[in-house]
Amino acid sequence: MPLINSTKEKISIEVIKTMVTARETTPEFDKNNPFQSAFTKNFSDKLTDNVSDVPFFISLASWLHGLNTTMGQTFFENVAHILCCGEKREYTSKKDGNLKITKKQQENITKIITDLSNSSRLPNLEYENDLLLQKDDTPMLTAADFSADVFFENNSSIVAIELKTVKPNSGGMMGEKQKILEGKAALFHKFPNKTIHFYFGFPFDPTVNPKNENVTSFNKARFLNSVINANKFVASNEVLVASELWNFLSGEENTMEHILHIINTIARPDFYQKFQLLTDNTKRNTSEYLKQLQEWNLFSEIELIENNDIITRNLDVSTTRIYNKLIFNSGGKYNWERYNILKKLLECVKGLI
Repeated sequence: MPLINSTKEKISIEVIKTMVTARETTPEFDKNNPFQSAFTKNFSDKLTDNVSDVPFFISLASWLHGLNTTMGQTFFENVAHILCCGEKREYTSKKDGNLKITKKQQENITKIITDLSNSSRLPNLEYENDLLLQKDDTPMLTAADFSADVFFENNSSIVAIELKTVKPNSGGMMGEKQKILEGKAALFHKFPNKTIHFYFGFPFDPTVNPKNENVTSFNKARFLNSVINANKFVASNEVLVASELWNFLSGEENTMEHILHIINTIARPDFYQKFQLLTDNTKRNTSEYLKQLQEWNLFSEIELIENNDIITRNLDVSTTRIYNKLIFNSGGKYNWERYNILKKLLECVKGLI
């Protein structure tokens, strides 16, 4: 089932924002920096046959690393929130406040981590939940800081997801597993009448070969084998990978395919020319402008354009200035404040007609 228009629009806006940010941070090699030049010469013998401009290639690699960081810290998280109507939760002393766990739960967390570390037990989600998610009368302790990149609450359950890069650093899985165990134990007391789920989420499977496999597919066993200590600390059923993750978040099939389609439609070589068109208010009432809004799934702005005559006839000094604002703020963020004011104006006028 296709994504609904409001979801497509929000994801499209995230893509636009990411593209604008990426363009603004495109690197330039500083040819006047003798230290930078000296270091990059070291790579010339390895790259000369394949790369015409070694310094720029190295700068571009640095930029791509920054783009991957942005996707990991912002894009994936924001798209996940859009799909599941969720949010980020930070149960820390500086944010939402620390939660509580019992002394018995703390002891059981230590036991689980110790058993997994020395390989006396394999990861087992059911066994671990039975140890952790039980009421006991031992003293309450302050839980360690923890956060969930994605958090949503249903009538009978709590779902938390820790979004991870596809290559967690060496030794990181033990610490991440302990964090999730402590998070589940604390959420059990915070929401005593609900089932607690806490997953690792990986946006794609880097072990998939695009030459002979669908890029949205995944092989969880192969993927976990590729991550240092993953099989030692993590059970397969507490991990969501690639399309499994995105389908879980949206509740619909083929969600990852829809996300990639949106990205491939917007993130094209002529992106910036099209973005400039949408930030040129003199083009606002042209067919070219409307066509671009449709291509990029900007349905809210299409609604305003289709009612432009009604809106412009009812503007006062204040709303005229708001109307004349650009539809994108700095950094490629859609101007929702402008839309909401003009939408309210439109609704008031239509209510009087």
